[in-house]
Amino acid sequence: MQATDISTLEAVALAATRSAAVASYAWVGRNDQKAADAAATAAMRAALAGAPGRGTVVIGEGEKDDAPMLFNGEKVGTGRGPDFDIAVDPLEGTSFCARDLPGSLATIAFGESGTLWSPGPGFYMDKIVVPPRAKGVIDLDDAPERTLAKVAEALGKKVGDLRVMIMDKPRHKELIARVLEAGASVQTPAGGDVGGSLAVLLPTLDIDLLLGVGGTPEGVMTAAAVRALGGGMLGRLAPQRDEEADAIRAAGMSLDRVYDCTELVAGEAFFVATGVNGGPLLGRPRKSEGATIAESLLISRGQVRHITHTTFELTSPAGTTKETR
Repeated sequence: MQATDISTLEAVALAATRSAAVASYAWVGRNDQKAADAAATAAMRAALAGAPGRGTVVIGEGEKDDAPMLFNGEKVGTGRGPDFDIAVDPLEGTSFCARDLPGSLATIAFGESGTLWSPGPGFYMDKIVVPPRAKGVIDLDDAPERTLAKVAEALGKKVGDLRVMIMDKPRHKELIARVLEAGASVQTPAGGDVGGSLAVLLPTLDIDLLLGVGGTPEGVMTAAAVRALGGGMLGRLAPQRDEEADAIRAAGMSLDRVYDCTELVAGEAFFVATGVNGGPLLGRPRKSEGATIAESLLISRGQVRHITHTTFELTSPAGTTKETR
């Protein structure tokens, strides 16, 4: 993609996540995950409809949870401009949104056409995410104790000083126990796969690595951020049910192959997130003197930008109009 195309598409992605975040915020604390997800998806789809060019959803969220979604293969945009790939989760952390717990995000990644990896029928993947200084030492086949030792050495720390992000899921019970036994501290959110990975990449959040099994859409979006910032990431399909494993094999895909972030995202790409109900990364949308304010994060071309969107509602004799600045 040309630099001008990237800048234009970054603006589209920011508008899409902002729209999704504001729409889903109406459902914060209402204990209805699907309604929140549906609101985010509809708002994001509407925002993407006006994108210059033709976007293809390579990997979307929803199928594994029977939730509303932007589906794999869906086309968006006007068709007038560059072709590009999309990886998307309109509402990452739906349970956080429904229960008004911090950490839910509207998320999306754009890449050059043909560069974002498609997991086919694979919904889950095992992954490691580390900062740039540890990118050359990780191996998915290592025992967690060896991974901790290698990452600690690369970062100039002791294992006991490491802070590890692992989602609090039944599948991670043994992994969490082994990491704790090795001496590292563990942060165990109930979800928030992308947010956990971003905590590794952004030094202000003080997480040294992420381990465990999460969703494939989140994995590809994470890879876009990792690649843009020079971090390290490895992933491998990790089906959670026999039917998922059978579907992956039937599609001719390997359950053993390990992908690094340059294979998950094989070209120019960027990542965008907007906060839905607050947390360490981004604040929630809020109203102030006739305006709606939302906070976003753009990771692109080696840079991290925090962006505040303010939408003013201006009344006039003709009625009410909205202007985004």
